[in-house]
Amino acid sequence: MTDRLEILRLVFLKEPHINTSTYKKALESNILMTGTNVDFILEGVNKYLMSLAKEQIRLAFEQSKKEVQDLHQRTKEGIETARLNGKQIGQKQGVKLTTKKSIEAKKQIQKHSKDFNGTLSDADCMKLIGLARNTFYKYKRELKAEYGLFRQGS
Repeated sequence: MTDRLEILRLVFLKEPHINTSTYKKALESNILMTGTNVDFILEGVNKYLMSLAKEQIRLAFEQSKKEVQDLHQRTKEGIETARLNGKQIGQKQGVKLTTKKSIEAKKQIQKHSKDFNGTLSDADCMKLIGLARNTFYKYKRELKAEYGLFRQGS
């Protein structure tokens, strides 16, 4: 158990008593045995404290899971309320987002791609420009549509 605690450190900002460092300290700082019959009681107390530490961590995880679920539900309700009030959620359908990066990438595609009288294949063009495959083909499709080169199946 302590090996796993060496790898994973959990820190709860609002509940520091359940941080893994606190739990680890509880593992290491058992009540010292006396060498008498009292040790039977102390052993029970040590086991109880360990069990209590484990329970606190379990409860913290359950609480954080519930908070995430509540946050998702409130977000969903807020979006639905905004929609019902006529607010636009997300980007409007059919609107293209134009960025400096997309403009520059499209210029490079036009300059280097064989489809636009360049010399590079699609794979080489992607590497040169540094675009992901899906982004490259999206820009290429948009360029073809802009210049009327779009054909069914290409």
